[in-house]
Amino acid sequence: MKIMHLINHLNIGGIGSYALNLSAGLIKKGHRLFIASSGGELLGEFSSLGAEPVLVPLKTKNELSPKILLSLIELTKVVKANHIDILHSHSRTTQVLGCLLQRLTGVKHIFTCHGFFKRRFSRRVFPCWPDKIIAISDQVREHLINDFKLRAPRIDLVYNGIDTDKFSPPSFEDRQKAKLKIGLRLSPVVGILARLSDVKGHRYLIEAMKDVLPVYPRAQLLIAGEGKMEKELKKLTEDFGIKANVIFVTNTLNAREVLSAIDFFVMPSLNEGLGMALMEAMSMGLAVIGSSVGGIKTLIKDMENGLLVNPKDPRGISQAIISLISDSKKALDLGRNAHKHMANNFSRDKMVLETERIYLKCLQGN
Repeated sequence: MKIMHLINHLNIGGIGSYALNLSAGLIKKGHRLFIASSGGELLGEFSSLGAEPVLVPLKTKNELSPKILLSLIELTKVVKANHIDILHSHSRTTQVLGCLLQRLTGVKHIFTCHGFFKRRFSRRVFPCWPDKIIAISDQVREHLINDFKLRAPRIDLVYNGIDTDKFSPPSFEDRQKAKLKIGLRLSPVVGILARLSDVKGHRYLIEAMKDVLPVYPRAQLLIAGEGKMEKELKKLTEDFGIKANVIFVTNTLNAREVLSAIDFFVMPSLNEGLGMALMEAMSMGLAVIGSSVGGIKTLIKDMENGLLVNPKDPRGISQAIISLISDSKKALDLGRNAHKHMANNFSRDKMVLETERIYLKCLQGN
């Protein structure tokens, strides 16, 4: 098959990682991949896989942006010239673009819903839902059915998959090297890898560390990611008097290296479709803590392969962190179970196989 992914940008993030994993698996199975995007940090990785980049001005969150029209004009030519079989979109704006491309070219269109949408007026007027929709978690699937009244048969549940070989548990020596390279001490590291935005809940993790440090003064917090809240979060560490124990890393191209430096991974999101960085952390055998929202509840089974806390609960987060630092056996057992859970249920090969099956069903009109 000839498949074209429609992605706003190829910067570090959940959708970029998802598309990279999926593309790698599909290319390995002999499919031809085109990546239509505005480019970004991951562009080279897509190219090295053998994916064919198509640069268009897609970096917009506005579904009525003229950038969509400009991209439509360019991609219509590419789709027809290369006889594309499947269009696969990953955001609201690319969903609209995919719908318009399908009308102009007749190519089958599939959309992956990576999270939760607001029920805006524009979605009712221009729904742009394709015949086949992929939900990345049970919670996202329920959201589409309950909030947008989509028929259940139109939605296929396919969990995100990760490269469990790449994100395998690092050795003790590798962990130490990663800490030193980033500039951390060889003492407990609590960490998060996520874009710096409100929905990821960084502020609650920072506040939690204020209560962890009196108990474990050598503990450190690693915040890896980029985003509009960087200055605000750094000021928060100053306000709480913990600046000396917090390190921000904005260049997160090597996710494995960042995760290797972390001992306890925390995902305090207010909402989450599934959580790619959390999955990678679990695959690497880290003890994880997550807020009990969205797809995080699909990944973490409380007290079995991680710890769940209430959203917006700094006290709950701090107690969970302290419990893991104080009980190394508990942390080790949770990490081992997390690794097994990822390997058994969320492998890249499984995601690729199930997505390929949906492509074929779509082409067959089923």
